[in-house]
Amino acid sequence: MDAPQLDIAATMREIGRRAKEAASVLASASAERKHAALIGAADAILRRSDEILAENAHDMADAEEKGLSGAMLDRLMLDDDRIRAMANGLRAVAEQKDPVGETIDQWTQPSGLRIRRVRTPLGVIGVIFESRPNVTADAGGLCLKSGNAAILRGGSESFRTSGVIHECLVEGLRLAGLPEDAIQRVPTRDREAVAEMLRLTEYVDVIVPRGGKGLVGLVQQEARVPVFAHLEGICHIFVDRSADHDKARAVVLNAKTRRTGICGAAECLLIHRAVAHDLGTILVKDLLNANVTVHGDAEVQAMDARVTPAADEDWGREYLSMDIAAKVVEDVDEAIAHIRRFGSQHTDAIVTESDKVAEHFFARLDSAILMRNASTQFADGGEFGMGAEIGIATGKMHARGPVGAVQLTSFKYIVEGDGTVRP
Repeated sequence: MDAPQLDIAATMREIGRRAKEAASVLASASAERKHAALIGAADAILRRSDEILAENAHDMADAEEKGLSGAMLDRLMLDDDRIRAMANGLRAVAEQKDPVGETIDQWTQPSGLRIRRVRTPLGVIGVIFESRPNVTADAGGLCLKSGNAAILRGGSESFRTSGVIHECLVEGLRLAGLPEDAIQRVPTRDREAVAEMLRLTEYVDVIVPRGGKGLVGLVQQEARVPVFAHLEGICHIFVDRSADHDKARAVVLNAKTRRTGICGAAECLLIHRAVAHDLGTILVKDLLNANVTVHGDAEVQAMDARVTPAADEDWGREYLSMDIAAKVVEDVDEAIAHIRRFGSQHTDAIVTESDKVAEHFFARLDSAILMRNASTQFADGGEFGMGAEIGIATGKMHARGPVGAVQLTSFKYIVEGDGTVRP
């Protein structure tokens, strides 16, 4: 339960102060101690899985009573497989090479100066996220690996579940002899805590919002510290005239239906006119037969009577449900123009056997992730070999795409001389 009459401003400042102190210790912590903390946290999550599931059941009951959508409930829900995936994600991060102190580049100047550019932690990272309690483990683990202190503010829907997961992370820190304040959790559901975090310029170095357009927009508007923006996932799939039929059917159906509530779910299908009446019709029927509501333009509506007429707001819409917009386009250039207008620069895919068309698609679009002949559901750090990710950054400064441990570092220059002076 939230603390009674909590002084939120004072509480957040104290959390920030303790996080900054912990960050100064964590920045020089050995790779072995961070590894031990991550493994200890993973073990604790598995050991306390029954407790996590019990608290998650309470959160789910509250969410259902509040009338949350099916997609939001799917994001919130944990089961044995998802808990194991959380623990495995922490273990995968633990086994990665420690990025802190890595030499990115080095050279010697004519003056005799020897210069190295090395990775260094960002400092204190504030993570604000909605619903998905596994983000508690992902974000805390990645911040720890990269030598950053974390302040985690999860969604009110997952308050109980995230609380137990956070305790597991703290247990890992304790076992490894690292400061427990290195991963802190905002102890209240009150939205004012978010506003206070966004103003903690003295203590917080960067904010990472992970959630819907409303949350990210609020953070970008109100934050007085730098923001790694994780915008909505309006993911497109363009099926080219040269697409392999079997590949297209597998990719499109998986991209939409595997998990509809994640940011990598496909939200719009674009079909080359040359294949609209054969492959395109098959794809639309596949989706309809899988109980997906297809919101189509006039040409897509002609493929099957079950297609729902698309409204203007269906283009550029993140459904996060068993819905998809569908449109017939003249060629790859019209598909690119549509994605440029309605996409969110998150993840966009092409299904094609033509190297030339694929290269054109990749060159003309600037989404954080571009895919060929692969489901957009792969758009997360775990599937990119990062173990986990704190979000998909769609901005163009510092980090883009999946933000893993390496992306949570900056760099500094180490300059060495031998009594070297400047003439």
